[in-house]
Formats: sequence, C-alpha cells, structure tokens
Amino acid sequence: MIDEALGILRRNNYKVTKQRQSMLEYLSNFQYHFIEVTQVDAYLRQLYPGVSHNTIYRNIEDFTRMGILEAINRPTGKCVKYQCDFQNHHHHFICKKCGRVQEIAVCPFDEQVKQQLAGCTIESHVFEIYGICAQCNARLKKETERS
Repeated sequence: MIDEALGILRRNNYKVTKQRQSMLEYLSNFQYHFIEVTQVDAYLRQLYPGVSHNTIYRNIEDFTRMGILEAINRPTGKCVKYQCDFQNHHHHFICKKCGRVQEIAVCPFDEQVKQQLAGCTIESHVFEIYGICAQCNARLKKETERS
C-alpha cells in the first residue's frame, strides 16, 4: 500500500523525504477511518519539531490531489484517510458511532444530474452516506436487550 503511494509521488516528480514517508506510514493506519488534519499535523510535528504547519498541510493537499488520500469536510474541520482503492471510483458509508468507513462500489451520479447541470463543467463529486454500521447496530441491540 505504501509502495503504491510512493510510486505515485515519484511519477509526479515529488521527492520521497523522511517526512513524507512518515506521513504516509502514519496515514496508512487510517484506511477505514477519517482522521482530522490537525491530528496528522500534531503527530508529524512531534516526530519532526522543525517542520512547519504549511509544509504538512501542503503535503496533505498534494497527496489528496494525486489520489493518495481522500478528504472530506466535517464541522470540526478537514479530515483525510488513506485511499482505500487507487484504481476504482467509489463512495463511502461512514458510521456515526465508530467512524468506520465502508466502500460503496456504485456511483449514484447519473445522467439526470448531468442534464440538470447542462452547460456546467463537472470536475469532481463526493457522495457519502452517514448512519450506524452493522457492528455498532449489533452492539446497540445487545445493550438494549440487557437493559
């Protein structure tokens, strides 16, 4: 997984620095959960006290643009996670209890949407479903039965 990301960096003429490699290694732990960018910043500044916030945020933006990371905006701020599928377009179900992310292989973006936006240039889109995952539902059911 990290090797694929490093390959993407090299193909885009980015140097593979210790800081970038550390960032990728840290973020590879977040393939199934989004993490706030501020947490990534805090972790890397602990490892590399001299690195600036701007450098960290710029790398996160670059990694997102290259498809290494996926990003969403939440009320608490920008969150990122390691790209779970480098090859295929997909969307996510995000559990509001545990934060787990599950891939959705189908895309609901259809011709009707394109027709409604006639004359517009669509550059990208994001589709997210929020709810309670099966594991959390099962845990909640057990807790309710015990009460």
